[in-house]
Amino acid sequence: MNSTIWLALALVLILEGLGPMLYPRAWRRMIASLSLLPDHLLRRFGGGLVVAGVVIYYMLRKTIG
Repeated sequence: MNSTIWLALALVLILEGLGPMLYPRAWRRMIASLSLLPDHLLRRFGGGLVVAGVVIYYMLRKTIG
């Protein structure tokens, strides 16, 4: 695998780990409230994150490469 992919994965893991490490109670409340949302809202949220990621990837790819 390309080293850029591994670096991106490492950055995601670091960012995802900051919430539970620094604010465990708030993180737990947020996860609990997310679990109560209807499926269609979670799908929209997830789709928005995917689109944002693709746009950022495309912009960086054009800038760097």
